[in-house]
Amino acid sequence: MRAIIPVAGVGSRLRPHTYAIPKVLLNVAGKPILYHILDKISGEGINEATIIIGHMGDMIRDHLTNAYPKFKFDFIEQEERHGLGHAIYLAKHTIANDPILIILGDTIFDVELGPVLKSSTSSLGVKMVDNPRRFGVAETTNGHISKLIEKPEHPTTNLAVVGLYYITNPKLLVSCLTELVDKDLRTKGEYQLTDALQMMIQRGEKMTTFMVEGWYDCGKPETLLSTNRALLEKKSTSRQIPGVVINGPVYIAPTAKLVNCIVGPYTTVGDNAVVNESVIRNSIISEDAQVH
Repeated sequence: MRAIIPVAGVGSRLRPHTYAIPKVLLNVAGKPILYHILDKISGEGINEATIIIGHMGDMIRDHLTNAYPKFKFDFIEQEERHGLGHAIYLAKHTIANDPILIILGDTIFDVELGPVLKSSTSSLGVKMVDNPRRFGVAETTNGHISKLIEKPEHPTTNLAVVGLYYITNPKLLVSCLTELVDKDLRTKGEYQLTDALQMMIQRGEKMTTFMVEGWYDCGKPETLLSTNRALLEKKSTSRQIPGVVINGPVYIAPTAKLVNCIVGPYTTVGDNAVVNESVIRNSIISEDAQVH
């Protein structure tokens, strides 16, 4: 099975950090966002991935090929960004007849994928949210999706599609995406994956949903920090450092240098970072950063 992971966005909401590093390589709970995703799917036996790159794509390519030498990567450049549907459309030549798993590159998830990947029916990850206007939403009837709507003004359901798409009929998806592009069918100025999936449903494709309770958004500073907190609560590391008070949960890289400081709770300190005479909590200190 192949994963399709679009990561071409510029990460404007995470500036100034994303002036120097792509959003998906920002550290959260001890490793880059994209590494959390790849570690999760590799644990499910997926070792092929199409990565749709754009902003600082060469840096993403270099990181992944070095960190995951056993993965088979195809890198597709999205020079002009016309929506998620456009990104998947550009990857169509890497998509065969086998099922695919589409994963948004700025979302970390904690869900049991095994039963989903064994299903013969396409299925979308969903979560009940307070403000569904920010998302695509799924209306369901008798356990199947009857309608998908991208960022509705007046949502009829709180069931948001959260960025995990298991597609068992990828050729039909490619056909629908091609039709959107060829006929220039856009929603809110972009080619939407949601519209292609709705077209599949109208052509008879059955789709179900699966609940994703462990869904962590990394698109904004406040959500990146809340994701850091949630992941550290699940798994953290610590060590004794003379002259340093550590209040867990924290992640402190082995190569980080801490002197006369208080660290934590909910703090990540990256490789080769230096923290000196400081009190740090609820923070992410990235690689090579210096805090004095």
